[in-house]
Amino acid sequence: MLETKDTYLLLSIVNMKLRDESENLQDLCLTYNKESKDIVARLESIGYRYDEVLNQFIAK
Repeated sequence: MLETKDTYLLLSIVNMKLRDESENLQDLCLTYNKESKDIVARLESIGYRYDEVLNQFIAK
């Protein structure tokens, strides 16, 4: 998942998985054995932040 070079594609994949498969970002990271700080850093680099209430990455 994090291996994709296109950060906007990563945004789309992560938000889809958050919506369809995961209760929250920690759940997603446990499922895919990823570090949340790595996902957050990649998506913050394009101006997105994780919103816990919406369970999605949204524009800042």
